[in-house]
Amino acid sequence: MDSGGRKGLERRYNAVGLSSIAAFANVSGRVNGGCKDVYFIRACGVDSSYINDIEEMDRLLTKTEEAGHGVYARALSLPALSDIDEIARCSAFYERWLEGGRGSLETKAVLPHSDVSEPAGEALNETLEIYRKNNPNANPSMEKSFAVKLLYWLDAVGADFIDGWDIHRSMKCVFHNIQKEQEFYFCYMLTCLGIDVLLLQSRRDIDKKCAGLPCLGTIELGAFDDVNISGYDKNKYKGGQNTQASAATQGIMPNDVTPNQGGRGIVVDVTHPTRGKNVAAQNANPQNAGMRNTGTQNASTQNTSMQNSTVNNTGVQNNIQTQRSGTHNRELDFEELARLASSVVMIAVHDRNGNVAGTGSGIMIGQKGYILTNSHVAFSGLSYSVRIEDDDTVYKTDEIIKYNQLLDLAIIRIQRTLKPLTIYKGEKPLVRGQKVVAIGSPLGLFNSVSDGIIAGFRKIDDVDMIQFTAPISHGSSGGAVLNMFGEVIGISTAGFDDGQNINLAVGYEFINSFIRGFTT
Repeated sequence: MDSGGRKGLERRYNAVGLSSIAAFANVSGRVNGGCKDVYFIRACGVDSSYINDIEEMDRLLTKTEEAGHGVYARALSLPALSDIDEIARCSAFYERWLEGGRGSLETKAVLPHSDVSEPAGEALNETLEIYRKNNPNANPSMEKSFAVKLLYWLDAVGADFIDGWDIHRSMKCVFHNIQKEQEFYFCYMLTCLGIDVLLLQSRRDIDKKCAGLPCLGTIELGAFDDVNISGYDKNKYKGGQNTQASAATQGIMPNDVTPNQGGRGIVVDVTHPTRGKNVAAQNANPQNAGMRNTGTQNASTQNTSMQNSTVNNTGVQNNIQTQRSGTHNRELDFEELARLASSVVMIAVHDRNGNVAGTGSGIMIGQKGYILTNSHVAFSGLSYSVRIEDDDTVYKTDEIIKYNQLLDLAIIRIQRTLKPLTIYKGEKPLVRGQKVVAIGSPLGLFNSVSDGIIAGFRKIDDVDMIQFTAPISHGSSGGAVLNMFGEVIGISTAGFDDGQNINLAVGYEFINSFIRGFTT
């Protein structure tokens, strides 16, 4: 549902159907032509992984915020408004807003941020319109009392979002067991500002009148239960704490890597490139010939030297696995593995004029047209042409269904039924010396196949990466790195210009977490 012609930020609600708490944590609202994809979801009941999923969400979104790419909050309840001075202050803000023609809004939190004043005023107006529609007998005094609570909560709960407000950033707010109508409409008001909102209704559902709002999506987790959930502690996950967390929620896969002068190894610059911006000029220095992403052939490749990489020897075994249960119960030969190229695509990325800005690769992950690639591939242009082996049709799309700028992963979609590759589930740890095959389109050479081994496991600013020797080049980004059973163990992402066949892949742990909900 979009904003239906109402004033305010143009929005498209729940562009992607979400089926889990993890999917909400990972989905990023896209801005296209001034329209913001916003997610407003209620999750009913609990399941066996409920508490763990909330902790994983806290950890991932705290790291997103810590890296400067978003704002996150989770509240067990909304504060009560009882202080007379607070009531008087919020009442004055409301009266001033009315006198100004219901336009720009000023509150304690909004005042220092003039760019938020008009969107906040429009968000309040939209919310009150729905309140009046659902409460036709409400008089001006009742409406004022309702609005004053909204403004109080906006200052008390929404201050961090206002301070970091940017419709292009990840902004997510989670509430537990919302029951009162005023509380629900405050959550709706946040979505009017482009903030994704998840209502965790573990004990009971929201009021039927609220549940009928068309822009509200639903996730059915299980039966309702009185689950004891701890409040959100941002400091618990900041500053490198919880280093034993799963890689799927810790990971940061950047485009830029710079030497750490402090001797701690590698520092990652997680600044996300502006979509369509060509920064190839930053490669002009021939001495900057270190790590490169292997993204679109002609797109940006920002290089620096790699120093002091650390080897992760955990999980090293004496013998590489030779049997497993899954898609294949035996190792495949190279000819059989090469046939899997039919599930790896080449992506031509187009600029705003329709010209090809570069090429990359992608992996089929869902039958309904879902293709996994790197976000630095997806964001090097504005639209895509997708080629598939043994298919003469070129599939054009501009749909970025989901992306995570920290993990350097993105999902695009085409209108075609696909044959997805199997993603490795981690039954046994990967080991150095293990054979791998890479499939991608280096330098635009459609679906080239190369073989090599896992050369090591590199930790880049607390991010576990797979180092492999199968040759890749620019244009390989987003391609598949397979084990000998034909399962995807990684997605080609980066390489080093100073060395031969020193390449990196985002591992299957990241991928499995990121694509959850898109593989059917």
